[in-house]
Amino acid sequence: MATIRSVLQEAADTLRRHGLPSPRLDAEVLLCRCLRTDRTHLYTYPEEILGEHAVRGFLGWVERRRKQEPVAYIIGEKEFWSIPFAVNRHVLIPRAETEILVEEALRVVGGRCNILDVGTGSGAVAVALSRELPLARVVATDRSAAAAETAARNAQRAGVADRVCVLVADLLESIRGPLDMIVSNPPYIPDDEFEELPPGVREYEPKEALWAAGDGTAVHRLLIGGAAAVLKDGGWLLMETGDRQAERLVEAFRMDGRYDRIEIRKDYGGRDRVVKARKRELEHG
Repeated sequence: MATIRSVLQEAADTLRRHGLPSPRLDAEVLLCRCLRTDRTHLYTYPEEILGEHAVRGFLGWVERRRKQEPVAYIIGEKEFWSIPFAVNRHVLIPRAETEILVEEALRVVGGRCNILDVGTGSGAVAVALSRELPLARVVATDRSAAAAETAARNAQRAGVADRVCVLVADLLESIRGPLDMIVSNPPYIPDDEFEELPPGVREYEPKEALWAAGDGTAVHRLLIGGAAAVLKDGGWLLMETGDRQAERLVEAFRMDGRYDRIEIRKDYGGRDRVVKARKRELEHG
């Protein structure tokens, strides 16, 4: 008879043999979701006998994980900013380091403000900001209709659908200002790094949300060029970036000439993660 202990051990051994980096944790997360329970239950009742249906479903999920499919796609969920988000293969899986983008955004705006999240994907950044800024109006755009649908569903699930408007649009298309802030986690994996990504990322997550031509800053540069037209004077543009790209983007902001207070924020691993700049305020008098 299959018990919690025995199926976990079998699953962890299978994933370990195939080189998965966290086999036991993956097995536990998958079994918890399959049984609709938590990890405390697994440790408290290791000899609990499992039904055939549960075992079959769990081992099917383990097989998917063995083939490198991300756990978040298998269970259909990923937590970000302590909020559970529905995810699927139409959207990038939210990463912990993207919370730096939210942190920086909260440093520069507050109260009643108008925010645009470009390339929203699952809606993680837009929803997190709306949760923290209940008086803000947030517009979230994505060129993918399937991604926009996922973001709208997540806004509804998080209870902020009345404050987050999700649109199908490419970058700043159809956007009218004035905005207090634009945030974006655009694709920034350059040509020479894309093929080096782990298989679970390269083969399962949407390439259009990861890869950008050339040095990876093409989308950032489009946003730098277009954002000033819809930002109010003193409004902010914040973008997530790759570790080797931030200094180039600082220079792009400077060359544009319409921005000041240009800064780089590192993540907690010491890597450049967010570049931000303010649209210059007009001098009066």
